Amino acid sequence: MDFKGLADKAKDLASEHKDQVEAAVEKAGDIVDEKTGGKFAQVVDKAQEAAKNALDK
Repeated sequence: MDFKGLADKAKDLASEHKDQVEAAVEKAGDIVDEKTGGKFAQVVDKAQEAAKNALDK
């Protein structure tokens, strides 16, 4: 399987399990905020939104 095939498979799986992926993105962002004392909260929030928006495409 080539890279495009792997990427398509990952996208399909993420779409099938959207709620779980969104929860994981939120949890990861919360952990980063906790570990950095919220220093990068705005950047983390933008990354979380970008990840969630990517699931909708």
